[in-house]
Amino acid sequence: MDFVSARLNMVESQVRTNDVTDFEIQDAMRRVARERFCAPARAFAAYAEVPVEICPERWLMGPREVAKLLQAAAPKAGEKALAIAAPYAGAVLASIGLDVTAQESDARAVAVLETALGDYGVKLKAGDLAAPMGGDYDLIISEGAVSEAPAAWIEALKVGGRLAVVERDGPMGRARLYVRTPSAVATREVFDAAPPVLAGFERRPSFQF
Repeated sequence: MDFVSARLNMVESQVRTNDVTDFEIQDAMRRVARERFCAPARAFAAYAEVPVEICPERWLMGPREVAKLLQAAAPKAGEKALAIAAPYAGAVLASIGLDVTAQESDARAVAVLETALGDYGVKLKAGDLAAPMGGDYDLIISEGAVSEAPAAWIEALKVGGRLAVVERDGPMGRARLYVRTPSAVATREVFDAAPPVLAGFERRPSFQF
């Protein structure tokens, strides 16, 4: 398969046509080999318009959705970013010039991703996704959906930092951008999306008699 042509076509047909106008994001997505961040047996689907499996319970977000989420986060070179179960997004951010740490809790995903992340200058740390490693981040992003943004993720942001995540509790979710201010947290909805929900971040069933 000609991955280079597939990559360029992905940007033209799935990214630029969906109002992703940030040239740095477009250029980074042309550079980053998405096929290196999924299960080798699924590399043929790396540039399709769907989530692609990394390992059981871990997926790459679809190209359109991850591009729009990155654009909403407004990344800037030199910023400090945390990519939670977001290896491809982390590599794109590093290609733009951010200092990126990727956090992953699944050893199977680490085995798939470790070499590729290192090649793109992303530091990989293993740890519980509910507990961000480090803090004072300018930007946090996740390629997996959550039922609601964990408070610990927001608390790991510096003042002015942004969390870009999809909240999903049903067939369709909403991408949201959270911005930490000195006294509160601002949020806005960005677009509809339905990536798979991260294991452990599903809505807990309410107790009923």
